[in-house]
Amino acid sequence: MHFPAFDEFYQRILFLLPFAANFRSNEIEFDYQSPERWRDISRQCGGLNQSPIAISRRKAIPLSLPPLDFGVYDEYFDDLVTVKNTGHTVEFKVPSTVYGIKPYVTGSLLPLDFYEAENVHFHWGSPQSKGSEHMLNGHRYDLEMHIVHRNTKYLTLEDAINYTDGVTVLAVLFKVVRTDPTFYQPGLKELYNSLLHLGNSNSSYTVRERLSLGALLGNLDRGNFYTYKGSLTTPPCAPVVQWHVFGEVLPISHQDLPKFWQLRDRRGRPLVNNSRPLQAQENRLIFHRQPHPPLQRVHLQDLIWL
Repeated sequence: MHFPAFDEFYQRILFLLPFAANFRSNEIEFDYQSPERWRDISRQCGGLNQSPIAISRRKAIPLSLPPLDFGVYDEYFDDLVTVKNTGHTVEFKVPSTVYGIKPYVTGSLLPLDFYEAENVHFHWGSPQSKGSEHMLNGHRYDLEMHIVHRNTKYLTLEDAINYTDGVTVLAVLFKVVRTDPTFYQPGLKELYNSLLHLGNSNSSYTVRERLSLGALLGNLDRGNFYTYKGSLTTPPCAPVVQWHVFGEVLPISHQDLPKFWQLRDRRGRPLVNNSRPLQAQENRLIFHRQPHPPLQRVHLQDLIWL
């Protein structure tokens, strides 16, 4: 007996499996020393709408966009954060807040959906080179932090990367300064100190203080950002990301930046320069939202969508 509906479902599963498998296994396969070979891992890495790109305020289109709304970003997590050296980056999975939900964003050019924070990770250079992935106004900076969010209408990040509205990433750039590190918000300082325990690949460390996701943004002007349609910056390079690159650059102490350079990759080599080369902008539009009107925040009483 023939069941057309089942056949259609089966064909869809076969189509999605390569992308899901690629996403889960990419930490083993790709290498920052040969990013030109990533297209052999995933053909999307050689496709259109790739990231990172060079962003110029002069060429970006100023637009009166809605602000990003930050839901429970400034509430404490309900658990301590465990930071891990994956061999390719330093990252942590974002836990729920004390209110039982994860931080999320909406607004800007995002559809009428909510994007839940999944993980935070970093890209950096070496003593000889800058390490941000995006270039901003002709400058490459020392460090770039990504806060990856999944559209909540998809159950997992692996599922979300198969849809054009699946992911949004907030990118924060950092510039090294010769200043006493007491200017940090506690969240950033805790993460930088954790690096001293993450020298070897696959090592992990649980921070001692309870954090909030908003603490990682410090006093950043959250209303000033550039947004464009791009991709993941590691295989499978799925072109499903609405990027939000903040226009304000945060400081990192000259005492803390070298802590990233002391880490080791899966082969025991220095884990440095873990940034993908710039990609062509093609015909994509880059929009710039400046902090006018004033930034809006989402408060607990507004969470009627839950």
